[in-house]
Amino acid sequence: MKSYEALARVYDRLNGEVDYAAIADFYEKAFARYGIKPRLVLDLGCGTGSMTLELARRGYDMIGVDASAEMLSKAYERMWKEGVGGVLFLEQDMRGFELYGTVGAVVSTLDCVNYLTGDGDLEKCFSLVHNYLDPDGVFLFDVNTPYKFENVYGEQAYILEEDDGSIFCGWQNDFDGETGLCRFLLSVFTEEKDGRYVRLDEEQTERCYSREELTAALEGAGFAEIAFFEDLNFSAPADTATRWYIAARCKK
Repeated sequence: MKSYEALARVYDRLNGEVDYAAIADFYEKAFARYGIKPRLVLDLGCGTGSMTLELARRGYDMIGVDASAEMLSKAYERMWKEGVGGVLFLEQDMRGFELYGTVGAVVSTLDCVNYLTGDGDLEKCFSLVHNYLDPDGVFLFDVNTPYKFENVYGEQAYILEEDDGSIFCGWQNDFDGETGLCRFLLSVFTEEKDGRYVRLDEEQTERCYSREELTAALEGAGFAEIAFFEDLNFSAPADTATRWYIAARCKK
């Protein structure tokens, strides 16, 4: 589990195109579809808190869990700057987190589950999610699909750059189809006040999971009514879908 040391300070700017409000709308529609009205919600792998704070503004009592102290530092800073109080942030691993009680729903946004790369990690995480969910509570998360790993990531290289040139990120992918592991080799250049650029290098890894693997892990943890969607409109996934949005109900 990587800590986003290099990306923490630029993560929000490089992901500025992500429509967190639209994803939160999707979550609320999913709550309605499953007939629940959760008061307390866990954001698992909350990062800099974008989704945590979006849901908090909508009236949910929020807990944000992330393994990266750097990312959580940004989340705390944003919470006070944006005037969103009452959020509990916890520095914990997705494979071994502990809560003080159960929650009505768990959400995990932007392929956090793909960062569960070790054998048995997926099962450990899903078992804990099930343990801390209320009976009939809902788990909502998304993953990068096998199609994306094979056809978009693969061995491709990408360049991300801010319009004003203040941030530059070089991104090289290395996907192993046999192990299902994809290494991301990142070099981030950020402009300092004196015009110099500081370079930070980081390596991250995601694991590709099939629909069958995800379903088996969810069912094994005690989830039912499992559904896969291609987009925020609840469309059935096509073979070329690059992201799956997944919903499952906790049965106890």
